[in-house]
Amino acid sequence: MKIAILTLGTRGDVQPYAVLGQALKQRGHQITLSTAKNFEQLVKSYDIDFAPVEADFQELLNSDEGKKMMKGNPFAVKRNLNTWVYPLITNSLTEFYKLAKESDIVLYHVKTLADSFADQFPHKMIRANVLPIVEPTSEFANPAFSGLSIPSFLNKLTYKFSNLSIKLLSKPIGQFRAKFDLPKKFSLPTVKNIYGISSHFLSAPQDFPTHSKFTGFWFGTSSTELSTDLTDFINAGEPPLLLTFGSMPFKSKFDLQSAIIKLTEQFDTRIIVVKGWGLEQTERLENNPNIKVIASAPYEKLFPLTKAIIHHGGIGTTAECLRAGKPFLVCPILYPIGDQQFWGQHAYKKGIAVKPIPISKMTEKIFLQSINELLTNKRLHDNARQIRALINNENGLEKTIEEIEKTTANTNCAENEIN
Repeated sequence: MKIAILTLGTRGDVQPYAVLGQALKQRGHQITLSTAKNFEQLVKSYDIDFAPVEADFQELLNSDEGKKMMKGNPFAVKRNLNTWVYPLITNSLTEFYKLAKESDIVLYHVKTLADSFADQFPHKMIRANVLPIVEPTSEFANPAFSGLSIPSFLNKLTYKFSNLSIKLLSKPIGQFRAKFDLPKKFSLPTVKNIYGISSHFLSAPQDFPTHSKFTGFWFGTSSTELSTDLTDFINAGEPPLLLTFGSMPFKSKFDLQSAIIKLTEQFDTRIIVVKGWGLEQTERLENNPNIKVIASAPYEKLFPLTKAIIHHGGIGTTAECLRAGKPFLVCPILYPIGDQQFWGQHAYKKGIAVKPIPISKMTEKIFLQSINELLTNKRLHDNARQIRALINNENGLEKTIEEIEKTTANTNCAENEIN
């Protein structure tokens, strides 16, 4: 079966889909993953076919104009819509649609806006989600607005904002549909939703429709091994802390590097620091014998060797913490808009993480207090080990593939009845 996987965004929006694609290929399916061209090496490392699109949103985020847009600057947003954003959307939709037409099944991230052509072949379209931000539920507000105080009776209403993207981006979507002679007016069909989320961590909402499933996290194993110098550092003493803030640019009100040095002294601990856009200059850390600075490493191999983890709150990193059975502190970078606070707050309520504090609101004093709790609260460590056992027996990828193949079987039966 020919399966297309469509996704856009940063690495955290691409890697889970590459993992899923690899598992589907091993099951015997023909897989093509389509995303921004800058992820070609990553996608091909999973031994699946790659279809690039001219939509490097990571480059946009890293530009001066992109940083202004991320801060909510309305003038920057308006300036870049026609010159940068709209062309990216039209180009990506064009490539996605071509690939979707020639595929038997289409798995897509909502960020791709593939909902804008799902009406053409709804029977083969499946939303493959790692975030529950589209389907309304009364059980929790839209995670994309987790930094806002929203009364629970408005929970369902908050999901309407996610679904407004089709209307707000009507211009580039209209240009795309006109290019392929598709009707200008269309409605979103009902499609199957598969969530790569563990119900042991976040329970599937009771008011979700039957065609929406939580199947478990999509975990893969990288072929990359930990470097010798990194394993030597880890083995030289007690398990170290780990700090990683992913691929999002950020700024803190306090001197983060000084705070990292201070915590190694104050708590007599060591730490591994993964560099990122917010931690590009790390000269003060690199000559400290208690600090190991690295560019990257496979999290599924690194996290189990650490004591605890400090991170930005992305669901991919959160899932790897749960998989490793390590407690964590979330310092959301995207705040108040964004899902990072949602995952950090939920983990805190479940007793496997320290209370999350956005990096924009963090002070050195609060940072060090949070690290102290992360290191010394035995309950956090016990709970993390318990959820690890549940998640590692879940087989999220296998359950996801079963749901995908079930959809295909049902579609084939329906077509045979028609014929």
